[in-house]
Amino acid sequence: MRYAIAPLDKQHQRSEFNSGQPDIDAWFRQRASQDERRNIARVFVATDDTNEVIGFYSLSSFTLALADLPAELSSKLPRYDAIPAALIGRLARDIRVRGQGIGELLLADAIHRILGAARSLAVFAIIVDAKDAPAAAFYETFGFHAFPATPHRLFLLASSAAAALQKA
Repeated sequence: MRYAIAPLDKQHQRSEFNSGQPDIDAWFRQRASQDERRNIARVFVATDDTNEVIGFYSLSSFTLALADLPAELSSKLPRYDAIPAALIGRLARDIRVRGQGIGELLLADAIHRILGAARSLAVFAIIVDAKDAPAAAFYETFGFHAFPATPHRLFLLASSAAAALQKA
């Protein structure tokens, strides 16, 4: 089966999407396009051969406070009030495609887009908000690390992501 990832538009049917997480599904069905219009998030959808939406993720700019970072990182950074980052705010795949690598595909595409933007806009880290412990474990398998005070918020240095992509 072939998949495509593209920006969310009116042609994408969202009503049948089911990730198994009602609050994430409700956001996708009811608020994703509003967040797009308001420049709060950019939403990208994965579709299959039949153009059915099988997954999505959202991207936003984000700022980190030095105090939120582990001491071994923050001690090496300038004492700015805010450190630039990118947020993968929501990432989900439909339960119909569980175990088919769609989550990994979505994450890789999101990171690739962030690194592309990082050529023009500074991005120190990529941030994710994991819904629960299994989601956090998913991100950790790709090199994300939990913030000391908020274990379901994780980060990956943009430089580490870029180095990993160069090796691939």
